Amino acid sequence: MPEPHGFAYTVTGNGTVRITHHHNHATTLNGSRAARFLEEITAGDPQLVMARWTGNYKHGNERAARNHPRNRR
Repeated sequence: MPEPHGFAYTVTGNGTVRITHHHNHATTLNGSRAARFLEEITAGDPQLVMARWTGNYKHGNERAARNHPRNRR
């Protein structure tokens, strides 16, 4: 399975964290959730952490989607 990529995050002045995926808004974290996210980001792989926090992580259909005729270019 390929590694997650394309995620980015910004922290606002009031502590809110905004996560984007390929420049599209994915989620916003506030308060204690934002603090936990920032702790995890420094401890692990940032792309993998952001994928997990946004829910865009291991859907289970990656192999089936890769083998679909539309994706066989």
